[in-house]
Amino acid sequence: MRLFAALIPPERALEDLDEFLEVRREAGQFRWTQADQVHVTLAFLADVPDRSLDELVERLGRAAGRRTPVETAIAGGGAFPDAARARVLWTGLDLDESGRTELSRLATGARAAATKSGIDVDGQRFRPHLTVARLGHPQEVTRWVRLLDAYRGPAWTADNLSLVQSHLGEGPRNRPRYEVIGEFPLGRRQAG
Repeated sequence: MRLFAALIPPERALEDLDEFLEVRREAGQFRWTQADQVHVTLAFLADVPDRSLDELVERLGRAAGRRTPVETAIAGGGAFPDAARARVLWTGLDLDESGRTELSRLATGARAAATKSGIDVDGQRFRPHLTVARLGHPQEVTRWVRLLDAYRGPAWTADNLSLVQSHLGEGPRNRPRYEVIGEFPLGRRQAG
């Protein structure tokens, strides 16, 4: 299975971001992320054996239970690897120091849960962001980064870690289809 642990913003936050981007999408010939697929990846697990799923679920529940909910909003933006040769456009999260620490610890806990379950974790150091577009080839996107920097959506509470399965090629236009297969509340210790 191809899975990832994520924070999924509430529908109202995603709708606000989608409305902000909707009128601008035609100006950028990018592969825009569908609103229902926007999330903050905490841990990416490209190849999860079926036999490891139960242990992963148990460990993710415990990891989430150790963290506290975080007040945030989708805000700001940037590009990976940078604005001069971007492959990805993203928006970030408005977080105070405590919120940044909690999300970083949550990502570390999700990665540790996977590793202790015998699952390899892909990706680099955690940087909270939501991918809004992918570019077919590196481009200069400074004006897009400035546009995203001006955005701030409604406040919301990140209080739930989701385990999501990615079904490659099963979504619209041959994109992945995401299916939430587990949800774990933050701040409520799980049994075990």
